[in-house]
Order: sequence, then structure tokens, then C-alpha cells
Amino acid sequence: MRRSHAKDREGLREVGLRSAGVLQAIKVTGAQSILFLSGQVAYDKSGGVLHPGDFKAQAREAFRALLAHVKAAGGTAQSIVKVNTYLTDIRYRADLPAVREAIFGKKLPASTLVAVSALAHPDWLIEVEAIAVV
Repeated sequence: MRRSHAKDREGLREVGLRSAGVLQAIKVTGAQSILFLSGQVAYDKSGGVLHPGDFKAQAREAFRALLAHVKAAGGTAQSIVKVNTYLTDIRYRADLPAVREAIFGKKLPASTLVAVSALAHPDWLIEVEAIAVV
């Protein structure tokens, strides 16, 4: 699989779209399989919430679980091409880049960040879903 930034900067300027410091699109060529990952949260082996009230620990666990599923399918962090992140409080946004960089390094996937009023359990602070090409 070859992964590259999809860019036509001149064309985007013509229609008024700007980067805003995040990757807007990824082009994948030569893909073998696409893996769609359901939302991952910080839960223990019995399904209980890990790290209640600790956003950074929950974020690390959610991304760790995401990466574990990708690795089980034969991929790596760079196989992840799209991530949707749901936060129960937008103020957690400031803590998110360090967690993401620990997983992806400087080469981040295309991403969407959404603040929501709640997740499936009231103690979950973050949920992360993704698409990977493996």
C-alpha cells in the first residue's frame, strides 16, 4: 500500500478551503483490505471503565486498543488512514495531540474531532474509531 497526502493546494485555494493545520485528505493506492474499526474506549477485561476521570489515561488506552486491532489484522499505526475522535468535553482537545503523536508519530492520519454530550457509559471521556488499510 502506498499512502500519501492528497493535495491540490491551488485547486483548494480556488474554492476557499484551507488546511487549518490538520491533514484534510489521504490518498491510498494499491490497497489490499480495508479494516473498519468500531469505537474504542478505555475498558477492562470485564467491560468496566478504566481510569474514570483521567482523560489522558483513557485516551492512551483507547488508541492502544485501536492499534492492537490494526496489528491483529496485519497492519501498523501507519495503516490507519482515518480517525474519528469523540470527546465529552472539548477542553480535552489540548491533551489529545501528545497521545496521538505517541501512536502515529508526526505522520498523522486524516482526522475528525467531535464534542458530544455523552458516550455509551457516563464515565467514558473519549471514544476513537478508525479506518485502516492493511
